[in-house]
Amino acid sequence: MIGRPSVPGVYNKQTNRFQPIPMHQRGGINSQKPSLTQMSEHKKVIKIEAQISLQELARRMSLKATDVLLKLIQMGEKGKNINSTLDADTAQILADAFGYSVENVALNLDDIIKTALATFEPTPPVPRAPVVTVMGHVDHGKTTLLDAILGMRVAEGEAGGITQEVRAYRVNTPKGMVVFFDTPGHEAFTSLRARGAQLTDVAVLVVAADDGVMPTTVEAIAHAKAAKTPIVVALNKMDKPDANPDRVLNQLLQYDVITERDGGDVLVVQVSAKARTGIDDLLENLANQNELLELKADPKRPAVGTVFEAKLDKGRGPVARLLVQEGVLRNGDAVLVGAAYGRIRAMYDDRGKLIDKAGPSTPVEIVGLSEVPMAGDKLYVAADLRKAQEVADQIKMLTRRPAESTRNDDLAARVAAAISGDAAQININLVIKADAQGAVEGLKKALTALTTEKVRVSVIHGAVGAITETDVQLASASNAVIIGFNVRPAGKAQAAADEARVPLKFYTIIYEAVDDVKALMLGQLKPTFIEKPLGKAEVRMVFNITKTGVVAGCMVTDGLVRRNARARLRREGAVKWEGKLGSLRRIKDDVKEVTQGFECGIALENTPDIKAGDIIEVYELEEVAARL
Repeated sequence: MIGRPSVPGVYNKQTNRFQPIPMHQRGGINSQKPSLTQMSEHKKVIKIEAQISLQELARRMSLKATDVLLKLIQMGEKGKNINSTLDADTAQILADAFGYSVENVALNLDDIIKTALATFEPTPPVPRAPVVTVMGHVDHGKTTLLDAILGMRVAEGEAGGITQEVRAYRVNTPKGMVVFFDTPGHEAFTSLRARGAQLTDVAVLVVAADDGVMPTTVEAIAHAKAAKTPIVVALNKMDKPDANPDRVLNQLLQYDVITERDGGDVLVVQVSAKARTGIDDLLENLANQNELLELKADPKRPAVGTVFEAKLDKGRGPVARLLVQEGVLRNGDAVLVGAAYGRIRAMYDDRGKLIDKAGPSTPVEIVGLSEVPMAGDKLYVAADLRKAQEVADQIKMLTRRPAESTRNDDLAARVAAAISGDAAQININLVIKADAQGAVEGLKKALTALTTEKVRVSVIHGAVGAITETDVQLASASNAVIIGFNVRPAGKAQAAADEARVPLKFYTIIYEAVDDVKALMLGQLKPTFIEKPLGKAEVRMVFNITKTGVVAGCMVTDGLVRRNARARLRREGAVKWEGKLGSLRRIKDDVKEVTQGFECGIALENTPDIKAGDIIEVYELEEVAARL
């Protein structure tokens, strides 16, 4: 039987030969791209909305997802799996390889949003307050500095004395209003610091003059530079006797932060948050940024803002903290916030006071949304609530449906992996529920970073809100521990957890959760033991005693010999037996131990072959704390 040719071609009857089709005329990845008309004439069309998961693309082409994934790998795309989300261009190339065409039916997101917005007549922009983000290493005094600026005890109100979410405050200065963002300094909160840097006009980099540049300081510099945000350095703790400002400025030079001392344009203000010195100089320099940066906004248009934190409040429902950047936001406005919508039922300022409206550079907290928005989502005032809902539904369908599908697929994969596990690794699986997105992000990063070669920490699921029965079911299926951060079980979740024996752990401070998970990891490791030598005894004579059996008459030559200790018998250096000491006698008495220089009678377990001249080494096993 003649096999099929391995390349495309036609059979030529005149020459009686198979004639390959030239490469440029073949279909597939290497073919010339046909026109849209040609594709529609010869290929089945698949409609997608901006993006699609590889698995869904395979389903629409009636193919196995593994075959489509293999083709993608052959095209040079690595690091993908069947749950990966593909953009329209990649989907087109893949579909083309299997004889399909892709039609991208996604609408422009900006155009969709515009259909919901309230109309307005632009007015001349006016100066607005500068927005300042306070960044720096944990314990370098960021929040204490804000205490000094605000005249309130922010740090004392924080769990563990560390910032664990982005907060915003307005401060009146002799030169006008300044808005401050306080970002977490703990290494787990990278995404929250990045979010703060993107919202800000000026970054205040707080560095302890007695401690210098630390890893989180470097990261904060990178965030500010990435956002092209001017930096003002606040050298804190100048009241300390070991404060060394020159050393800190030299360290900053290594990260391209060139201060005025070295001919650069980065301002440096020496302060002591504890002693309340240098604060006025800092405020004056920050207020001056309004003029230097020419910060302006339209104060009368419908508001535009950005969410910097969001959570689900048990009594109030979805709550969003946002910065109004343009226009005026009013209580009762219909708003569109990412894929959420609603009418503002209540609005609070940075001190928790109910307010009716908020202008540019004003941080507010709003209540009345349909769901918890994503941090970074834009807020727009809509023409009416119906229009806001329509557009929110479109946004959810176009931008979040593929992502949610992927997340669901990823969740299933994570649960399957958690159940099967890796034989070479111990798995600790976690379900995280928290009161705010920032906390979920921070915990995920901090806890998964604990993974070692011996123990893997996996977050099976993380979300904002109370612990539910669904969370318990998920944890039970994946043998996970549920971590609640500033949240408690809702409904029958506690009873369900008790019945399923699912551990629930509650925290208000991130590093306490980290410490407990570390302890849990250590507890999963098998203990290791090391030998601790006790002594040696030389066999001088061997006795066969009717009731006792073989007894070795020995001289303890080193250390001591202890009853029931572990021992090994050596003959000419070679180990002949290992086990435990049985009876130990000194003259006629049973004793617990015999020390160097004394004779004794030793009976060994299982009565090994003993000869005069053998050496009995006695030792005990000492447990050593497991290491990750």
